Parts: sequence; structure tokens; C-alpha cells
Amino acid sequence: MELVDLFMVSTTALGFIFVLKNLFNFVKWVWRMFFRAPKNLTEYGSWAIITGSTDGIGKAMAHEMASKGLNLLLLGRNPTKLEATSNEIREKNNKVSVEVKCLVVDFEKENGERIKERVEEAIEGLDVGILVNSAGLAYRYARFFHEVDSNLMNSIIKVNVEGTTWITKAVIQKMVDKKKGAIINMGSGSTVVLPSYPLVTLYAATKAYLAMFSRSISLEYKQQGIDIQCQAPLFVSTKMTKMGSSVFVPTAEKYIKSCTRWIGYESVVEPYLLHSLQGFFIRAIPDPLVDSYLLRYFLYWRKRGLLKDSNTTNNLPPSS
Repeated sequence: MELVDLFMVSTTALGFIFVLKNLFNFVKWVWRMFFRAPKNLTEYGSWAIITGSTDGIGKAMAHEMASKGLNLLLLGRNPTKLEATSNEIREKNNKVSVEVKCLVVDFEKENGERIKERVEEAIEGLDVGILVNSAGLAYRYARFFHEVDSNLMNSIIKVNVEGTTWITKAVIQKMVDKKKGAIINMGSGSTVVLPSYPLVTLYAATKAYLAMFSRSISLEYKQQGIDIQCQAPLFVSTKMTKMGSSVFVPTAEKYIKSCTRWIGYESVVEPYLLHSLQGFFIRAIPDPLVDSYLLRYFLYWRKRGLLKDSNTTNNLPPSS
């Protein structure tokens, strides 16, 4: 065979393999997104623990879990909001026997070991099947890393990293003992879909930790019947994002409907259909172009945030 013929055969074979691989991935995506049956979440256990349960995705997840017949242990730092959320859930699910307990925990202020001890005490005697780590903290607006004050920096790390880690540590032994359980960590598309997240660096870095944490302990505990997953949404309309809902920005309630279908499967997922499609197109764009756009985008929002802060300060009444 001449060199030209060998080259043609090789490139044709490689092209065929490339097309076949992408076709296989597309069919697999369609199967997972539209046809794969969701798992029966009550089979993991009769109780679900949810952090960040009084707002946004955590609150929507609490309502969704209750609608599926799971009892709830809600964790949050505001006792009034915890009580209001638990009452809402009981009223909405009054035809189903759902028990709701509350535990006031402040990830920003409490020591990790103490959080672990308090959660272990709270779940004593409970058949805990699911843990949803959805507590999170972000910047009010984009800013350079040196502009992040020490208090905010410490709070983001304690809530997004330490809180999730210690809560998982408190719960996982019970799951190991009974050989089943599911842990869902709410990550961010900023670390799974996007190549960078400038001016929101610390927040993105903590979410990247959750993705790697989930991937790694998923491998550790999969053979023991524990399904561990990081769910990575793009923008969702919540109090934290301060965004209104739209086609690509679902409400927390709409987003959660997609979330629960994926529990128990892959270790890192983009469960919302339109977010997944966005991710496909973003990954097709060269990283330098995405980086450049993101930097300009967040510089704009930094400018807006600084202006708003300036106006707020100027409008304060004079001190007496």
C-alpha cells in the first residue's frame, strides 16, 4: 500500500471513529435526559436531610422530597424561616404522612466538629437515606479577588466547603452501615461547563471543590451502595442569583423537577435540559473566546455593583 493510500485509510478510520463516538454520546444523552427511569428515592431510606432549606434550590428540593413521601430534617441558620418552611411543607402535603424536623445550624459561625456532633445527635434513630447539600454563599456582585474582604472570604469557604464536608462526614457512616444512601451536592455550571469564572473566583473555586469531592467519594463508596453526585446548574432564578426567570433561567421549582430524575446515577451532572444544551454549545467555542466574554461580562456587573453601593452610601441619612 502506498503512503498516500495509507494516509487516506487512516484519516477515514479516525473520522469514522470520531463520528461514531459523538453519535454514541448523543444517543446516551437522549436516553438519560428523556427515557431513563428515575429511581425510587424512598428505597434509600425514609428520611432526607437538606441544608440551605429555607430559600431557593434547597427549599424547592425540600418540597419535592416531601411530595415523594420522604420525611425531612431541614437545616438552616434562621429558626423563623425554618419554622415557616416546615409549616408550608406540612400544609402542602397534608394528605401524605410527612414528618418534618428542623435543626438550626450556622455554617459561618459554628465549628466544623461541633456541626458534625449536632447533626449526628439529630439523626440518631432516623433512617437517613438522602442528604442534599444545597447551602451556598456567593458575592453580592462580581469583584477582583483582592477586593473580597476577609469576612466574606471566610464565610464563603466555611459555608460552601467546610459546611458540606462536615455534614457529609456526619451522615455517611450511617449510610455505610446500612449499605445504601444518596448524597447530592449542589455545585455550579461555572466549574463544569465554563473554562473560567473571573471576578467570582472564590465562589467558583469552592464549587470546583464540590465537583472533585463528589467524583472522588463517589468512587470510594459506590460499591457500598451509596450514590454520590454533584449537580451543576447554570443560572437559576433564586434570591442568591438575583435573576428573574426566563427560558434559560428556570425557577428553583422548575429546576428541581429535573434534578430528582438524575439522583443515583452519574457523579457529576447537568440535569436541566436547556442548561445541558447551553453547555454543549459553550464547549464548542474556543476557551480564549469564552474567557474574554466572561471577563467583560463580569467587569460590567462589577461596575453596576460598585455604582449601586455608592448610591446606597450617598443616600444614607446623616448620623446624629
